[in-house]
Amino acid sequence: MLRQIIIVLLISLQILFAQKKEVLLTGTVTSNNNPVAYASVYVKNSSTGTITDNNGNYQLSVNPGTIVLTVRSQGFQTLQRTFTLKDNETRTINFELEEDALGLDQVVVSATRNKIGKKEAPVIVKVLTPKVFNAAQSFTLADGLNFQPGVRMETNCQNCGFTQVRMNGLEGQYTQILVNSRPVFSALNGVYGLEQIPVNIIDRVEVVRSGGSALFGSNAIAGTINVITKEPMDNHWEINSTLALIDGNTADRNVNLNASIVSDDLSNGVTLYGIYRNRDAYDANNDGFTEITVLENNSFGAKAFLRPNDNSRIGFDFTAIKEYRRGGDQLHLAPQFTNITEALDHNTIFSGLDYELYNDKRTNNLSVYASVQHTNRDSYYGGLGGGTTPEDFELANNAFGNTKDLAFVSGAKFSHDFENNDVLTTGLEYLMNATNDEILGYNKVIDQRVNSFALYGQYEWKPFKAFTALLGARLDHVTVDGLYSIQNISRTSKVSQSILSPRVTLLYNITDQLQLRGGYARGFRAPQAFNEDLHISSVGGEQRFVILGEGLKNEFSNAYTASLDYTKSFGKTQTNLLIEGFYTSLQNPFTIVSTGTSLPNGSILEETRNGNGAYVSGANIEFSVVPSPTLAFQAGLTVQNANYKEDQILFEADGTVPNETDVVIDAFVRTPNVYGFITSYWNVNNALKLDFTGNYTGPMTVPFVISESGFINLIETNSFFDLTTKLTYHFDLKKEFHIEISGGVQNIFNSYQDDFDTGPTRDSDFIYGPNRPRTFFFGLKIGNF
Repeated sequence: MLRQIIIVLLISLQILFAQKKEVLLTGTVTSNNNPVAYASVYVKNSSTGTITDNNGNYQLSVNPGTIVLTVRSQGFQTLQRTFTLKDNETRTINFELEEDALGLDQVVVSATRNKIGKKEAPVIVKVLTPKVFNAAQSFTLADGLNFQPGVRMETNCQNCGFTQVRMNGLEGQYTQILVNSRPVFSALNGVYGLEQIPVNIIDRVEVVRSGGSALFGSNAIAGTINVITKEPMDNHWEINSTLALIDGNTADRNVNLNASIVSDDLSNGVTLYGIYRNRDAYDANNDGFTEITVLENNSFGAKAFLRPNDNSRIGFDFTAIKEYRRGGDQLHLAPQFTNITEALDHNTIFSGLDYELYNDKRTNNLSVYASVQHTNRDSYYGGLGGGTTPEDFELANNAFGNTKDLAFVSGAKFSHDFENNDVLTTGLEYLMNATNDEILGYNKVIDQRVNSFALYGQYEWKPFKAFTALLGARLDHVTVDGLYSIQNISRTSKVSQSILSPRVTLLYNITDQLQLRGGYARGFRAPQAFNEDLHISSVGGEQRFVILGEGLKNEFSNAYTASLDYTKSFGKTQTNLLIEGFYTSLQNPFTIVSTGTSLPNGSILEETRNGNGAYVSGANIEFSVVPSPTLAFQAGLTVQNANYKEDQILFEADGTVPNETDVVIDAFVRTPNVYGFITSYWNVNNALKLDFTGNYTGPMTVPFVISESGFINLIETNSFFDLTTKLTYHFDLKKEFHIEISGGVQNIFNSYQDDFDTGPTRDSDFIYGPNRPRTFFFGLKIGNF
């Protein structure tokens, strides 16, 4: 027995002394001789890694042998170097990073629901960063979305400032808005929400055009916009204050605060942000009625993380938004004593919790999450409409309403990385949206419950280095239980069905510089109230309501994309050219028809119906060139057609008004065939920066209601070019105390609509073009940024 114990001990000692001793790596990560803090330094295809400190220094213990050491930091090109290390060696390895001026090495999550380098993603993901928002002097998400090909923001109402985003020619309800990758941005949020999210809480916005992101939801027909809020990365604070003068005299005041704290070992941290905004009303034509609303926004948010160990992470985010807006006339009076008023008081909360777990090799990842959004909206849509009869006063006094909206999403996602670099992703998700919208004076009720249970799966197949195929599908079981009533008309929607939405995307690297992508995705939308149905506009002094038609069918889509992405460096000059073609066909598209029918109180009725079919086709072109680290240009252009397969009725005459006939059109309204953008950034020196940003909107057809029955004229608009310039000067009072002063002009050429309808009987939806005239702005920022 003793002999056996001695043998075991000897063998154990041999194994112990035969083990290789770890190698200690130290060094510094810099860029242009400046330290890069919080850069990731890790061994490729392993769980061994660390993060640089405030001074760019790192220390890492690794096993001896041949390794590939990788350094990655947002905003810089990823660097990889191969080393052969000996036992018990100490090695100093420094890294000099180059700026990723074209953003090719950015890590995105919207392509595959997993973190992946943008250039490696089979789906094209475009990223909007604070750099763009700052250059364009954007206050909110709505201000900055225009700077992507195929994406266009528009304002749809003079009385309340209702905005929506159009992607590849399709209206706002075709785009899936995500907050931190969660679909809690409901139909109600789609009416005003894009203008309620301040840019100072945004880390980046990831944009996926067309249906290539179907795993986030089957209604991502036009695409997906994923708003990623700021993570705590380091210890910093800043205060930013801006004053803008619309048309030189209407004030728009804005104050932003940001601060974050991160522990020394980077195991936990929290970032806090707040905004105060106060905008006066603007009247473009001096008729006493607003074109830009009064707006007051007070928002607060926080985002925190905790790493219990190296293989797990808990995240939490919270945003509270309180916004009041009002438009119309006589803003100093109570709403019911005015000719026309649309006033809305929003209280909205977004919150989410998630937990991530990895194995030691980082080949398995489990994510469990839950997010919620709740909005309480007090509203007033009404007024006297220019009349002073007792009936007018009674109706005006009953135009107050309330909307409650709750959205909840929870789910779990699991991904596995195989040794051949293939990735399998599966998950399940539950979504619920409950909306109750009431204006008792109009007997208007929307009481809607939408539930969706989803299973999805995706396989990222890489049979050889140059080729990647992404094969996925999402199975949704959707139930809709809705009651929709306006005065003497009542409709219901009862839906319970399961729909499979497949997608296929392919990536082929023809060369290291040229990439070919293509894809197909199918989507659907069930009959339910969308954002337009939760907005009420005025015309002829009366309100205009939308109600679901009878016997609505599901709307289906088939989306196809193909693109060439070419990147080439000419010495120090980096260039990128993207050409993307798209075609999306719609079966049973939901369309809004003005029925020509007046309700008992004189209001106009519009009805959602199924069209016979439609399609959008076109091309997005984007060109970027960076001649030096101090200078960058980018331009994008979209050329498209958006048509119905048969003539679509916009106004349906009911025969009660002489000389009124049906108004039909074969093209989408409010959709230009050509639009685009430019951006230019120039760091004149270390202290001075000059930015130019601009948007071009081509001619389009816009409906203009000219009678109380809702009869429509079709107006062909002019083109617009909205150019902004901004000058920023930066100086340091101390090492950790910096000051920036800035100023500039938005819409320098005052390219702005000049034919607004006037008076209490105006068509408040007859608004198009840039969202503000020439505007002067001045800013001051302090902090340790």
